[in-house]
Amino acid sequence: MRFSQKIGKSPIREIIQIESIDTRLENRVWNNILNDFFNEISNYSNHHNDSRRGETCGYIWREFFSNRIDEIPNNGNGRVSVSRVITYLKDWFFKSEWYEKYDLIEFLSEIDQIELGLGFTRKINDTLKYEMSGYRIVDNCIVQITSEEEIIEIEEALNNSSKWDPVNIHFKAALNYLSNRENPDYRNSIKEAISSIESLCVIITGDKDATLGKALGVIEKKYQIHGALKKAFSAFYGYTSDSGGIRHKLLEDDIIVSLEDAKFMLVSCSAFINYLKVKIEK
Repeated sequence: MRFSQKIGKSPIREIIQIESIDTRLENRVWNNILNDFFNEISNYSNHHNDSRRGETCGYIWREFFSNRIDEIPNNGNGRVSVSRVITYLKDWFFKSEWYEKYDLIEFLSEIDQIELGLGFTRKINDTLKYEMSGYRIVDNCIVQITSEEEIIEIEEALNNSSKWDPVNIHFKAALNYLSNRENPDYRNSIKEAISSIESLCVIITGDKDATLGKALGVIEKKYQIHGALKKAFSAFYGYTSDSGGIRHKLLEDDIIVSLEDAKFMLVSCSAFINYLKVKIEK
């Protein structure tokens, strides 16, 4: 992980890529296209490798690029020049906008799922997950799995005011554990996200041993908070922190914690933190 990410200086939108594709992701996606799509076509059937790849290149040339078929590069013998089409595709890919790259991924995924069965879709999804893309391929379509609202909640939770330093320390740690591409630690990301809420409780109550229940009691006395909402918050915190809660269960080595678990907790805790901040600052 880069230094700027460790200290929270890299924008959240660069860590969780929702409107951009950085060089690492771009290169990995291209490697998937080359290795897991074009180079795997030879294993598809008994057709000659170049013949099948030529047919696929022709389809991409016509249907994705909407190019004239009589202008497709050929070998002079009537056969499509696979290598020259791939060169054309590569040149376009590295000049294209981030969303156009996802157009191509979606297009190739559909070919893979309907015609070829190469496993390209699964492998490209692995890349998107590993590189913290905010998108996945679901049913041959690019689907955004990290919404604008989620990003905003996380950004707002990372308030730069020194008043919230104890909260920010834990929350940044949670984000760093989640976004470490070399060695993501989802278990500790969840623990730090919960600890950020506990730090906020200490600030609200002035009690270093304060629980969320006590903090909500203070807020209830000073500000209006709906009883059902208070009950829901208490239940959520109990789920994470009591003796049967997720944090204690995380100490068990046989509990598998996924990216989806950690992201849910990060977004949920950020929304929780933002709500409590607004309440006490009114």
